[in-house]
Amino acid sequence: MTDHGQNKVIDEGRQGEAILLEQSNDVQGKKLYVESYGCQMNFSDSEVVASIMSNDGYTTTRNIDEADVVLINTCSIRENAETRVRNRLTEFKHRKEQNPDLVVGILGCMAERLKKSLLEEEKLVDLVAGPDAYRDLPNLVEEVGTGQKAVNVLLSRDETYADISPVRLDQGGISAFVTIMRGCDNMCSFCVVPFTRGRERSRDPHTIVEECTDLFAKGYREVTLLGQNVDSYRWNLTSKGEIKDTAQPTTNFAQLMEMVALVSPDLRVRFSTSHPKDMTDEVLEIMAKYENICPYIHLPVQSGHTDVLYRMNRGYSREWYLDRIDAIKRIIPDCAISTDIITGFCGETEQEHQDTLSLMDIVQYDFAYMFKYSERPKTLAERRFEDDVPEEVKGRRLNEVIDKQLAHSLASHKRQIGKTVKVLVEGKSKRSDVRMCGRDGRNSMVVFPAGAFDKGQYVMVRIEECTSATLLGEVVEVLEPAQTLQS
Repeated sequence: MTDHGQNKVIDEGRQGEAILLEQSNDVQGKKLYVESYGCQMNFSDSEVVASIMSNDGYTTTRNIDEADVVLINTCSIRENAETRVRNRLTEFKHRKEQNPDLVVGILGCMAERLKKSLLEEEKLVDLVAGPDAYRDLPNLVEEVGTGQKAVNVLLSRDETYADISPVRLDQGGISAFVTIMRGCDNMCSFCVVPFTRGRERSRDPHTIVEECTDLFAKGYREVTLLGQNVDSYRWNLTSKGEIKDTAQPTTNFAQLMEMVALVSPDLRVRFSTSHPKDMTDEVLEIMAKYENICPYIHLPVQSGHTDVLYRMNRGYSREWYLDRIDAIKRIIPDCAISTDIITGFCGETEQEHQDTLSLMDIVQYDFAYMFKYSERPKTLAERRFEDDVPEEVKGRRLNEVIDKQLAHSLASHKRQIGKTVKVLVEGKSKRSDVRMCGRDGRNSMVVFPAGAFDKGQYVMVRIEECTSATLLGEVVEVLEPAQTLQS
């Protein structure tokens, strides 16, 4: 879930836009309005926030005019994301002039980093809560009611919100995010996440399975297991691999994924994000074992040159990364692979950029999230390196990466023409009421004529046409729900 600088996303995916969370239009009681910006983790966090606030008597609303509390969950990874958030907070400030009782708060990564500026200098918000302080939100709102500015940005080594049942704010949805761990121990030099989300800690696997089982019972048919680095999930293990409690079993990510896959063969399992240095063959073998674990891996490379990777403090070389790609293709031959790429990182030479392009040719990514480097405050890169690649060079290199990925994405989709793929129906197509859409296991968006099937059903679609972003086809079979669990 990495997001840096100006970007181009070759995917009709779920990242990067402001997401308005909705639940209820009940006109009684206290009303909460929440917006979430940035990565999937922020969206998942906002559902935890809605649950905590609902226990204090709040229902969420889509109508900001009836809100008593407005919370905006922020991302501090990209500069333009921060700009959008500031603009939105300025709009809320104007609303407060009309309704002085309105409470405006900022949550998440940007909250921790800019608390003083937003509270005292610009006076854009009434409260600030960091990612580990959401349980304190009812108290913070109450404190604002006494005329005080309220702040809690303390980081925790234990908080996982494992006992919180998130309020699913996309009622009637079929896909849900399930957070399996929080924080990050990787110190990538370009990234602020370790400083805003704290140290890595994993959630009890049994609470994860219970949440996924409950989601399936409520009609959800796809879960995405979330973490800054899911491959380093380890329950009852220290970062050094030592057992914390000998009376309890240990669980790694491969074992957790198998536990979730066994909830039901009709529950699709995805995950994000993997780190190349921690991707194991055991994870790949579990993916190959279960049909309902989607054959799709997001494996951020960032750069195709070992020296740049060293400056980024990524913990692997070009050769190591390509070895992991070879393992994926060997163990899961039809697996789709996506990535993140940053152009113009500190000191990047033209040859180092060319090596990124050559790596793209070797891997042939199906999708990519591509960015030009944007220096973020408080990162290791800001302290250690000079942001010395001119903006026009960053932009030119980014365009070269985008052009190459567009060609690779189109070629990937053309290889699917003539195949029949299993698609989870998501609903009506955004562009036509007579068409429906859904994703296949490889995470490609598939569009097909509407028919006698509903959102949440699985259909088999024969692919007949494509663009670089979408597959188009005809439904050849509507699948019945599975009757037995996989073993």
